[in-house]
Amino acid sequence: MKLASIETFVVGNPPPHFGGRYFVFAKLTTDDGISGIGEAYCVPFEPHLVAKMIEGVFARYAEGTDPHDIETLWRRVYSSGFTQHPDLSLMGILSALEMACWDIVGKAAGQPVYKLLGGQVHERLRCYTYIYPRPGDQTDVYHDPDLAATRAAEYLAMGFTGLKFDPAGPYSVFDGRQLSLEALDLCERFARQLREAVGTRADLLFGTHGQMTASGAIRLARRLEPYDPLWLEEPVPPDAPEEMAKVARATTIPVAAGERLATKYDFARMIESGAAAILQMNLGRVGGLLEAKKIAGMAETRHLQIAPHLYCGPVVGAANIQLATCSPNFLILESIEDWGGFHSAILKTPIQFDSGYVVPPTAPGLGVELNEDVARAHPYTGTMLHLEMTQHPVG
Repeated sequence: MKLASIETFVVGNPPPHFGGRYFVFAKLTTDDGISGIGEAYCVPFEPHLVAKMIEGVFARYAEGTDPHDIETLWRRVYSSGFTQHPDLSLMGILSALEMACWDIVGKAAGQPVYKLLGGQVHERLRCYTYIYPRPGDQTDVYHDPDLAATRAAEYLAMGFTGLKFDPAGPYSVFDGRQLSLEALDLCERFARQLREAVGTRADLLFGTHGQMTASGAIRLARRLEPYDPLWLEEPVPPDAPEEMAKVARATTIPVAAGERLATKYDFARMIESGAAAILQMNLGRVGGLLEAKKIAGMAETRHLQIAPHLYCGPVVGAANIQLATCSPNFLILESIEDWGGFHSAILKTPIQFDSGYVVPPTAPGLGVELNEDVARAHPYTGTMLHLEMTQHPVG
């Protein structure tokens, strides 16, 4: 069996754009006709260029090779061009190719990938969702704690036992910073009113995106502690785990981080510094499934937990499910609400959601198939990147 061809898809994610503005998928096919699908997360270039980058790396390192030889593919791509460093763009590209290889390997074996990465540990996977806006909202649910509390009740009715929110304000290319007193007050109001709304029926996950300095994050954490969040997410930018460790040591709230890290080497720095208790690798960026499984094992030696990150398409979501199912230290899985809407339409068979949990698939490979007709019918024609930061300092 040899990898013979590649096809890429740059898919526009229709409004309300939950999960990002677009998804970049890669389909690999072997010389005996088995196809696998992968997805790259948030590579910071125009997405059609990213698709060309994926095709170029495939041609240089993967075409004509055995898809089972994932370690060899990984080392060749990781070291490409004398890099041998956690390059986020290259690792996003490698992630898409690597998970597509696993999809092929699982299909060839007639087994879901989790059976090939240690076997099934979890019968079902607990999920959380962001508190999202709805059509007709009169205010912004990201800045209105009253509306957020109302929306939380709706998610509880769907079975969710974990809800995430980020009222700390925009994230900027000039972060970290000190939050204003007004922003601190709003964050505390969110935590208080959401705790009052959900009681002990759901965990609260306080999301931030590296907005703060360590000292600023500690100020915020002290305000949030009375409401017992399950985590404080990425309180400082991801390039300084030693600074994040200062936050972790100063608060009783577990720190979660990792969506903007790649490879075991980035995560080793975070683990060794004590920066986070919960690791949030994104499988479309970290280096793929096997790399994420290695990181989960590293975490297990320190009694740390994993919570795979998802703000992209459902192929990364499917890979997250495979990793979570076979990992003893899995905590909770990010979902985009109930995996419905376009995240369902883009797949031939949707991910199985059941009252706040995902049921792991029994189909071979990643357990999902891309609906290529839907993918081709929704090309991305915009100019913005998947995610973008405020380009000026936030006062």
